[in-house]
Amino acid sequence: MGDTQELSQRIEQHLPLVKHIVFQVAVHFPRHVDREDLARAGALGLVEAARRYDDDRGVPFERFAAQRIRGAILDAVRAADWAPRSVRTVARRLEAAEQRLASQLGRVPSSTEMAEELGVTKAELDRLQDRMFRSVVLALEHEVTDDSDEDLTLVDVLIDPNSIEPLEEIETRELLGYLRDAVDLLPERQRLVIVGYFLEGRTSQDLARFLGVTESRISQLRSEALEMLREGIEGQYGAEAPADPATASGRVARRKAGYAHAISTASPWRDRIDLEDAYDVEAEPPVPVGVAWS
Repeated sequence: MGDTQELSQRIEQHLPLVKHIVFQVAVHFPRHVDREDLARAGALGLVEAARRYDDDRGVPFERFAAQRIRGAILDAVRAADWAPRSVRTVARRLEAAEQRLASQLGRVPSSTEMAEELGVTKAELDRLQDRMFRSVVLALEHEVTDDSDEDLTLVDVLIDPNSIEPLEEIETRELLGYLRDAVDLLPERQRLVIVGYFLEGRTSQDLARFLGVTESRISQLRSEALEMLREGIEGQYGAEAPADPATASGRVARRKAGYAHAISTASPWRDRIDLEDAYDVEAEPPVPVGVAWS
């Protein structure tokens, strides 16, 4: 079709066409389909079109190239999926109809023209195309990106919702163990409010009646207890062990340090990862014997 320089110029001149077609077809694919992969496939289609183009056919290069680019993108996507036979049959029907119309019209056919060629309505054509485009399934070695510098594949980031990693289970048990000890070590009123409100489903009115205070006081006790729990448990995961209460300066600091230190020493680590002693919402309420909530 001419010398190498002319070929290169034609390819460079029509690279924006690749971007335009990728934008058109990408909306039909799931988000996990890499748009850069589509662009690379489209660029290869453009190169092929430039090599095969014949001025004597009387078809503008842009129309000829658009068909090749779109076909190359769809071929690349189909090569990467595990679509069932029925979906592949649909894809072949659509591709054959598009090629026939493109040859007749000298351009990429519109959706209306495609629907008429296939003998279906525009809505039915949209459903056929949607079925084809959404059948894409990535291979497990497909590379994905994240905020880190790691080179990850799809298999590295897939999570089995029915499977818990041993380390994750141990960490969860340890956290629950700390929480159990932290609740036990709360001042009595805060402990009764936390256990009654969160574990036994008691209302603020129930708790206020039992403790002989107002509901606003129950809300205050609950907020104080939650803040103590948060600070006490966070103290277990710091870079250093909880501070020694004797060295803390100020009454509030000593109280917080004492509470965090008490949590850290309340149970041996083996007991913390044993869930048998965890609170059970079906268990008897931890209130003084002979005292009813109502």
